[in-house]
Amino acid sequence: MKCPFCGFIEDKVIDSREREDGFQIRRRRECLRCNKRFTTYEEIEEKILMVVKSDGRREKFSKEKIFTGIQKACEKRPISTEQISEIVDKVKMEMNQKFENEISSKVIGQLVMENLKILDEVAYVRFASVYRQFKDITEFKKEVEQILGDKNE
Repeated sequence: MKCPFCGFIEDKVIDSREREDGFQIRRRRECLRCNKRFTTYEEIEEKILMVVKSDGRREKFSKEKIFTGIQKACEKRPISTEQISEIVDKVKMEMNQKFENEISSKVIGQLVMENLKILDEVAYVRFASVYRQFKDITEFKKEVEQILGDKNE
């Protein structure tokens, strides 16, 4: 690893910590020339997954796009950034287990909604209204009634 301060290529690892989910390792390093310390992160190199949009276009999968969409649905709700990240990680893990190269945007939206429904029903309805493109209040009402019906069972 090249030192960001002096460019020397030899260093020693001082500390390594695994993230809770086990998908990333944080390493504190010290340059053997200038003795300055810096942090690196190590992750598994993942395959590139393409998302097939409803109009047939394909684009590279983006965790950030899912995170942003969930974050908007969770505005002013008692949901932490960590909880949103957990949903994103769960969805990504399911996608990697079930799909090889391509996945439909509809499937991604469905996975997100399943997880949001468990976490927060208001955020779920917000996300569903955008994702399913509710055309009027009756579609919105049907979704809320379905949630209420599920609760009464």
